[in-house]
Amino acid sequence: MTHPLIAREGWLVLLAAFAAALITTWLIGWWSVPFWIWAVFALQFFRDPARVPPMDADAVISPADGRIVAVEKVSDPYLEREALKISVFMNVFNVHSNKSPVDGEVKGVWYTPGSFVNADLDKASTENERNALWIQSVRGDVTSVQIAGLIARRILCYVRTGDKLVRGQRYGFIRFGSRVDVYLPTTARAEVSIGQKVTGGRTILARW
Repeated sequence: MTHPLIAREGWLVLLAAFAAALITTWLIGWWSVPFWIWAVFALQFFRDPARVPPMDADAVISPADGRIVAVEKVSDPYLEREALKISVFMNVFNVHSNKSPVDGEVKGVWYTPGSFVNADLDKASTENERNALWIQSVRGDVTSVQIAGLIARRILCYVRTGDKLVRGQRYGFIRFGSRVDVYLPTTARAEVSIGQKVTGGRTILARW
């Protein structure tokens, strides 16, 4: 099956944006430029390129495009354990499709309403609207948490408890700037550092 280049979450937005741009061009000519800027922005925001994950069985891959903003030992608030947390911040120019970091079975899903502070801040992990997946892999338990950002107003998650995931499989989407936190067992070894740019479905975050 051919992978779509544009995320399905953006089809209606793009249709409306380009229709508005075309109509305003016909009505008012060059004054329609702001509408075309918005349409081009929406097109790049909702792009969803196919990604081939690394074959390394020890690899935990990035669930999102963006920049690493946290690599630290913390308490996993979902599985109540000590964990290695690696956080990826997505700005509005990143691909916002979210992918499974490991092969495994979804053992739990938790949605938490919350605020919409800047997802680049540490407090976003505990204060913002978020959706967490508990993925049980043969190497250990992983918690992958979608977190809404400053202007994000909708987290989309398409999997349920009992679903099986493979590394790099698309499982959700967050509209506009946001963040994904990954909690791993403390025995995992981080392969990224703060400030590093990563590619969802491709970059290795850590190894078991």
